Amino acid sequence: MMTLIIVGGGLAGTEAAWQAAELGIQVQLYEMRPQQKTPAHVTDQLAELVCSNSMGSFLPHKAPGLLKAELRGLGSMLLDCAERTAVPAGSSLAVDREGFARLVTEKIESHPQIELIREEVTAVPDTPCIITTGPLTSVALTTSIGRLTGQSYLYFYDALSPIVNCETIDMSVSFRQSRYDKGEQIEGDYINCPMTREEYERFYEAIITAETITLRQFEQEDPRFFEGCMPIEAMAKRGKDALAFGPMRPVGLVDPRTGKRPYAIVQLRQDNLAGTLYNIVGFQTNLKWGAQRKALRLIPGLENAEFMRYGMMHRNTYINSPQMLHPTMQFRRRADLFFAGQIVGVEGYVGNIAAGLVAGINAARLLNEQHPVIWPPTTMLGALCHYVTHADAKHFQPMKANFGLFAPPQEKMNKSDRYHWYSQRALTAVRRFTRENEIRYDREAAEKERMVV
Repeated sequence: MMTLIIVGGGLAGTEAAWQAAELGIQVQLYEMRPQQKTPAHVTDQLAELVCSNSMGSFLPHKAPGLLKAELRGLGSMLLDCAERTAVPAGSSLAVDREGFARLVTEKIESHPQIELIREEVTAVPDTPCIITTGPLTSVALTTSIGRLTGQSYLYFYDALSPIVNCETIDMSVSFRQSRYDKGEQIEGDYINCPMTREEYERFYEAIITAETITLRQFEQEDPRFFEGCMPIEAMAKRGKDALAFGPMRPVGLVDPRTGKRPYAIVQLRQDNLAGTLYNIVGFQTNLKWGAQRKALRLIPGLENAEFMRYGMMHRNTYINSPQMLHPTMQFRRRADLFFAGQIVGVEGYVGNIAAGLVAGINAARLLNEQHPVIWPPTTMLGALCHYVTHADAKHFQPMKANFGLFAPPQEKMNKSDRYHWYSQRALTAVRRFTRENEIRYDREAAEKERMVV
């Protein structure tokens, strides 16, 4: 049997490698780090998370939670690793970054069907292959993809949030509380830094006047920011209240010192299992580090904080999937070439894992002389694959899992009932689809209620 080459050791690549290997395929997984570094990665571990450490809600009636349920039933290795390395984050699945990447790397390196090769791939292989190089595809491989597709690539920018040493947060000012006090199990998962109107306005002025890192000339001509990861300085310039109604909205929180809702709030979320690191939620930024330090110290409770990582921004490359791919993740002009992960325009960590799972299963089916499958659009997995391969090619933008990808039910329902209906319909469709196509599926794992960490 021919070997399957997978290029890229991120979330999509490692999930694709695992799925194909579990189906009996010999896999060569190429990862260019540490020989070739990137602007955002710090370690040489596979599946390193470089933006947030949160994988979103695990509640089954939320879109990210539904996607997780589908992936659990399908035996997602990365989702299992995430749940094994989870840290408190309310009803969301957040992970210890180092523990998660280390566990994924160990599982890949120990699989008898997977050979991990630490080399850069500079051209698209002409044998069965999955490209999963994600947001930081190397210049050489990007050029090769451009030649293959016959069109210029698209790009946008991902921005990273600062990380703070928890011990240096002033807890006489800050307080632990989850929005709306959602029960004892999840109360206190977030550290909150409250602001008065005067403090907010002073912070706002510092942000909009701060110096940013200069983009290269060709990047300045058309900087495309992805709405779900917009830098705070770009958001602030939309209006004086943009931050107060965005990542700094204070709804559902009460300052215990005053008994009132603050004018604005800055939330920090636990970033590692030890609870020593916290990331500033929604504070992706491209401010110069000196400007970041000055502005962030205006946040009450962070005046003397130790910042373990400042924010940064990097280019994220993705292809025009509606013109190039089938919903199977196959390249339209070459059946044995697949793409997966952020490079196809799925957004969010779990979306990347999902695309990798689809590509891995379908590449294995192709090599096992079976037909690749198209997941039903009534499943979140199928809806994502359908979107990135059927969206308007002229205005194609990356997409996260969301219920807006589904056609609404004919019967009129309120939003809560509709979301529960979507979830039940999706899980039923997955069970039927996997049974008909002889794909392994664990219903108990998929539909088991997740416990709050």
